[in-house]
Amino acid sequence: MNFKEFIPDIFYVGVNDRTTSLFESLWPLPLGVSYNSYLVRGSSKIALIDGVSISECERLRQNIRNVIGAEAPDYLIINHMEPDHSGAIQVIRSFFPHITLVGNAKTLEMVKGFHGITDGVLCIADGDTLDLGGVTLRFHLTPMVHWPETMVTYVPERATIFSGDAFGCFGALNGAILDSDTDVEPYIPEMYRYYSNIVGKYGTFVQKAIAKLSPLDIKYICPTHGPVWHDHIPRVLSIYDRLSRFEAEEGVVIAYGSMYGNTAEVAEVIASRLSERGIRSIRIHDCSRTPLSYILSDIFRYRGLIIGAPTYSNSLFPPVEALVQALKNREVRGRVISTFGSFTWASQSMKRISQVLVEGKNVDPEGVAIAVDFKHAPGDEAIQRAIALADDMADRILAPAGAS
Repeated sequence: MNFKEFIPDIFYVGVNDRTTSLFESLWPLPLGVSYNSYLVRGSSKIALIDGVSISECERLRQNIRNVIGAEAPDYLIINHMEPDHSGAIQVIRSFFPHITLVGNAKTLEMVKGFHGITDGVLCIADGDTLDLGGVTLRFHLTPMVHWPETMVTYVPERATIFSGDAFGCFGALNGAILDSDTDVEPYIPEMYRYYSNIVGKYGTFVQKAIAKLSPLDIKYICPTHGPVWHDHIPRVLSIYDRLSRFEAEEGVVIAYGSMYGNTAEVAEVIASRLSERGIRSIRIHDCSRTPLSYILSDIFRYRGLIIGAPTYSNSLFPPVEALVQALKNREVRGRVISTFGSFTWASQSMKRISQVLVEGKNVDPEGVAIAVDFKHAPGDEAIQRAIALADDMADRILAPAGAS
């Protein structure tokens, strides 16, 4: 990595992880992930902003040495306690015995709970500052983005904010730290995926954080994952703002499960009709084969959602059950939703999908408006009803803004 002083008095000392296959043991990492850590150096003190996974702590120490040699950081600023950033706290303390751990009250409660550390800590409150000598750290609490202790650290002299997981994305860094020095396009879909997978449930709190931080002069956003944002700050802020409002682009996601191909056949009919009607962004996912991570990302991105599933053991096909439970958990709203499915002797899948989505307030209490199910293989009548479902979806997606 390039450990240059990419902002005056601010150095990158983070690490890339290209070997872990699943983030949180759930979400695929085909492009890897970075654990971003930074040094801020004043005339009298040095602060390490966020740590790394415990598996990467030795590399972190080497990176710190590359910047400050035999000196030791005076402070470890803990913006977020999730173990991919805080797992190395005990090891960092062993590397630098006199380092002071800085966090808010909820942070330090977690430091005690996870690591048994109660000494050498500094509890800060919202708006508190820490003077490093000509460089100031100011702390802004942003609870539930996406843990209760989360906060951001702002350096007013450098118009720089260390944002924790906010504005981050999957994907290891490809040589460069700043967005202005790299091709950011591979990171944009990974930002949608990161938000929908990790942060998606907490849109209300993201909105509060955006409002709280909006008065600040911000020229650099330094997240704990992904590039440092400088040139693309308006784009990144726009993505997070829209996602946290559950606003979406024109397009339709068809997410289905199919045991023997009957439900899959209807999914293709619906997609073809949507295309005929002028829908250009159509994303089709077989829930048995596409990881949930990517399906959620597309659902957060596009306004239309059509869920298809067969009845299975008098309930819902398990991969589709996992999907609707994920939508319920994330409280996804503002989507135009229809369903379709098949059964052999008793129709239950449509009822179950509607039940879960009502519980999650993903749809109105009346349930899913358009639901098409068919018995055995899809015949002509089922195909025509599926086409009608696609037409209804197209009408609603393509309707002028404000139209009912």
